[in-house]
Amino acid sequence: MKLDPDSSVHLTYCSNIHPGETWAEVRAQLGAHLPKVKAQLAPDRPFGIGLRLSAIAAESLSEPATMEEFKTFLAGEGLYVFTINGFPYGEFHGTPVKQNVYLPDWRDAARLAYSNRLADLLAELLPDDPALDGSVSTVPGAFKPAITAAADITAMAENLVRHAAHLWALRERTGRTVTLELEPEPCCYIETIDEAVEFFRNHLFSADAIAGVAEQTGLAGAAAEAALRRHLGVCLDLCHAAVEFESAEEALAKLRDAGIRIGKMQISAGLRFAPVDDGTVELLRPFNDAVYLHQVVERNGAGLARYVDLPEAFAAADGKQGDREWRVHFHVPIFLDDLGRFSTTQNFIRDMLGRHRDAPFTRHLEVETYTWDVLPPDYRNVDVDSAIVRELQWVLGQLGQ
Repeated sequence: MKLDPDSSVHLTYCSNIHPGETWAEVRAQLGAHLPKVKAQLAPDRPFGIGLRLSAIAAESLSEPATMEEFKTFLAGEGLYVFTINGFPYGEFHGTPVKQNVYLPDWRDAARLAYSNRLADLLAELLPDDPALDGSVSTVPGAFKPAITAAADITAMAENLVRHAAHLWALRERTGRTVTLELEPEPCCYIETIDEAVEFFRNHLFSADAIAGVAEQTGLAGAAAEAALRRHLGVCLDLCHAAVEFESAEEALAKLRDAGIRIGKMQISAGLRFAPVDDGTVELLRPFNDAVYLHQVVERNGAGLARYVDLPEAFAAADGKQGDREWRVHFHVPIFLDDLGRFSTTQNFIRDMLGRHRDAPFTRHLEVETYTWDVLPPDYRNVDVDSAIVRELQWVLGQLGQ
């Protein structure tokens, strides 16, 4: 939904909170939940969707009859799609995902084909508003341990450049602009803002990348560079950034100075333990599920230490002394803050939303609390629709709406 009738900023939540991998499952979830959420938040105006599609769901939605049925549903309910979560390619709920969530990564032609298809679908789903572009968020290159040679980095960059050329051609054909947003995440090839800036400068906005787009599109050098900068950007996930101990002010300044767009901001919170003490591991055990990776970043006297998942952090904590703080990649409802003996990274969200309120830096805002099904029961004491509404109302309050 637009923040107000004159605003160019759209706010929604990501439908990856609802389990479903096939299109039939996704469509059933959207029909069950979206009208209820809209009725409480935007009863008299259109409500936007942050759509999550697996590869198999995207393939099904590409069928003309399926697309027409979905468009009819959207129109009838006063809904529209403006952003897609193209991060998880395959199964995402109810089965161990862990580091496989990054596969296929951007070295793989399957990731390129999937992202091309999502862009094509989004161009067709976007409402008839020339001022509204579409965004697709994606994996930050690959899982960092999988990148072992310069050839891996080259392959990722070349596929991303190919995708940018596809997005340019899509814009030429349809008049709709769809952008791809790389989402920095702990323990991935791009995990920090500094790494994002380095990858964009040295690979995606480089002379080789510009020449590649020029060759694939026929654009001249300056126009090819403009196409890259228009179509490739970042998805700023606030849980990920807070877990990495980023500074809101510095992160925004670095992206701005590098000319990197923030195509989407995912509004999410992680866990914060300060200081880490003998009881921290026991407090965290209920969050140690078998489905998702829950990366831990520790700040100590020597700097930052990173653990790929909670069990590695538990093992490293055994007997360790000294002043330490842990931040954990486990998305919890953003309206939570003080959880008794620990807290969340909500203050980082408040900081970023305050900066956005004063000087908007992205047009797409998406609440993303996908871990609802694995959240310990003590923090899941309302139904999912009520939680979604409360999260979006909390964001609106922070934005002065």
